[in-house]
Parts: sequence; structure tokens; C-alpha cells
Amino acid sequence: MALKIKVCGMRNPDNILELTKLNPEFIGFIFQPQSKRFIGSNIPEEIRVLIPPSIHKVGVFVDESPDSLIEKFRISQLKMVQLHGSEPAEYCERLKDLDIPVIKAFSITPIFDFSTTEPYESFCDYFLFDTAGVLKGGTGLKFDWSKLNDYRGNKPFFLSGGIHYSDIENIKSIDHDKLYGVDVNSGFETEPGIKNISHLASFINDLRNYKI
Repeated sequence: MALKIKVCGMRNPDNILELTKLNPEFIGFIFQPQSKRFIGSNIPEEIRVLIPPSIHKVGVFVDESPDSLIEKFRISQLKMVQLHGSEPAEYCERLKDLDIPVIKAFSITPIFDFSTTEPYESFCDYFLFDTAGVLKGGTGLKFDWSKLNDYRGNKPFFLSGGIHYSDIENIKSIDHDKLYGVDVNSGFETEPGIKNISHLASFINDLRNYKI
């Protein structure tokens, strides 16, 4: 199976149109107002029409109220949500009951205890392991990927945090049967929210030619 690709932090229509030609499996839109890549209260129609049904639109939220998230999910016609805050397992359970697919992000530190993920397994479709930072959300930095050896859960996960094209070989060297995909953002940007499409094209092509 080839690793799946999630490109996050998109907001520019022309850039998004070019990205869709690379057919990543997921495109992420950030709904956190403090982010430099904030998409707004909803994804504009001019952007929604650019994305084919084969690409999953993922809304990234940080401690959003459930009612607000549900409304934005429907208006923006999202396929999935990514929870990047301190949302409890019960929050994910409510979304699951509404048939809203969930990626739950966890901030990884040298002392992170992966048993923290266990209450979420029944209610989430995927986990995402990112670098812990002062603020909630992505940091653009890597954590020690050897820490993934401590994860013994059953839920497939995305690897995130400061991934660049130069990390290709290190990604290929990760030997974990639950590694499902990679989540990229600032490591491929020319400025916040604008991706270098040629660098992404090379990265995606190399990963898709690698089978896990």
C-alpha cells in the first residue's frame, strides 16, 4: 500500500487548483482564526468547486464548540474533520454518532504516553502524531520519530510535523504497520498558505512509488 498524502493549510484558489492536479488523497483547511492559514468561517464556494470528490476536504479545528464544528462541516461540505486541540473522547463520540469521520491529533513529546490515545480508538478513523508546541496546532517542527516505536495501538496514523522533501528517505525507513499517511504543510510553502507545487509533485511521486 502506498502512503496517503494530506496537504494542509490551503487557502489560495489558484494554488489549490494546481494542487488538485497532483491528486493528494486529502486537502486540509484550517478553521483556527489564530492561524496564518485561516480559511475563514467556511470554505468559499470558489474553492469548493475546484476540489473533485476523489479528494477529501478536511477541516482542521482547535477546541471548536461541537455545534459550531457541525455547522461548518455541513456548510463547507467537508468529508472529514481533524481535531487539533484538547477535545475529549466524548467529543469524538458525538461526531461519530453523526457519521462525521474524525482524525484526532496528538502532540508528541519525549515523555508522551501513547496510552492517552486508547479512549479515542472507538470513535476516530485515524490519529495524527505531530510535534508538541506552546500553542495548539501545527508547529512546523519535527519530533523524534523513533518515539513512534512506542505506539502499539490499532488505529492507523498520519505522520506530521515539519516534513520536507529531504525527509523522503527517513519516512521510507519508518517500520510501523499503522503508518497510513503523511501530513505536510509549512515545509513546502513559499509563504503561509502558498505551496511550492513542483516540490510537492516530486515528493508525492516519490512516496507513491514506495510501497509500505
